[in-house]
Amino acid sequence: MKDFPIPVRVTGPGSQPEDADLNYLPFSRDVSTFSMPQVPSNAEAEAMTTAHELLARFVDGMGKSSSPRVELAGFHPGGLEVLNQTLGEGEVSVRIDFRNGESRDIRIQETVFAGVWRELHFDQDGRVAHDYLYAGAIPPVALELAQRGATATLATETMLAPGAMNAPAVLAEIAHQVRAFRANQSPHVINLTLLPMTPDDMQLLDRAVPDGPVSILSRGFGNCRISSTRLRNLWRVQYFNNMQTLILNTLEIVRVPEVAVAADEDIAESRERLAELVEWMADSSAA
Repeated sequence: MKDFPIPVRVTGPGSQPEDADLNYLPFSRDVSTFSMPQVPSNAEAEAMTTAHELLARFVDGMGKSSSPRVELAGFHPGGLEVLNQTLGEGEVSVRIDFRNGESRDIRIQETVFAGVWRELHFDQDGRVAHDYLYAGAIPPVALELAQRGATATLATETMLAPGAMNAPAVLAEIAHQVRAFRANQSPHVINLTLLPMTPDDMQLLDRAVPDGPVSILSRGFGNCRISSTRLRNLWRVQYFNNMQTLILNTLEIVRVPEVAVAADEDIAESRERLAELVEWMADSSAA
């Protein structure tokens, strides 16, 4: 689990009345935890066998490569149904919106195994052209398309607008950090929640830094929405509670925000769980 980057205000002894009643906000119990997926019991033997063989090759590939990818388009229909039910849907989904006239579409969904993804490419008629099973921090196509067409230069005229108080300074900071960005550097975070931003400030930011083509939703305790922007390596990262109220609004200058990617230890754990699943499927097929 990654730390939730909300600043904590510490209060000392005597800062609250000692006889005050403690009124807690209701705590959501909809926090997802991992449970091993159920393999459909009514699946045909051939479907189980083909699904088992593919997963076994995939798990073997995870031990040999840091980012194995297997094409599922055209795979045995029954075996694909077994895979769909077995792999399920995890917490992170990615949508890529082509705004340059391309009619194709890409949808990416993490499975219940962290760091194991389904990457679907659709043609102009809405048919699946590619269906990849991929293991890694995040499918590279998301980062490639976030960078494509992005610029490292912010138009200087956008920093001047009547009614904007703090946005020009924020934009100047963004412009400097984007120009100075180096690979593998730590993220530079601008916490807009803590700044006295007026509506005019926010409108100026939206105009100066429009959203890019990649949108990522991470569902855990509440939602985290991550959007690429038209500035290279600049992302909007917004946290919402379970009532869909914005509780943290930040801009991050980083290759990709940490909250969007699977950690190495999570991927290693997913490989162990997938290996257990493959073993169980083998025993089930032999029974």
